[in-house]
Amino acid sequence: MRPALGPGDGLVALRGGSIRRGQLRVFPDPRLSTRWLVKRVGEVHGTGRRAIFEARSDNPRAAGSADSHEFGPVSADGSYRVIWTARAKSPR
Repeated sequence: MRPALGPGDGLVALRGGSIRRGQLRVFPDPRLSTRWLVKRVGEVHGTGRRAIFEARSDNPRAAGSADSHEFGPVSADGSYRVIWTARAKSPR
């Protein structure tokens, strides 16, 4: 999720909340449920828990990057809204 998040950065996320375009969301990878993804919300269809959204990478050309272009829309139910991020300290 560079440039929004980098290696070692932390975040706090809460389940639910209204989904809006541009916000960061955390959700299980639709292809591998033991892996979690952090993506930016693109288009949103529907409202509440029944909403689905397009998950977009901030850096789609990065190695290993995947988003809704690869795995399709994501259900709002079970996703978490990022409410706070912390930058990792840079090595000296």
